[in-house]
Amino acid sequence: MSRFADLKGFVDGLEDDFSKFYDKGNKAAGTRVRKAMQELKTMAQGIRVEVQNQKND
Repeated sequence: MSRFADLKGFVDGLEDDFSKFYDKGNKAAGTRVRKAMQELKTMAQGIRVEVQNQKND
């Protein structure tokens, strides 16, 4: 369940940058959001691989 907590904490940590970009139009925050979304994609892929490996064992 640690992976879920890590994932949830990561997403919760993005709230400020999302708010700054979408509500205030801060372009630097948009760059941080894009970078974080790429990291989230990588995390999600890693979790998918773990689940698949555990399912197949």
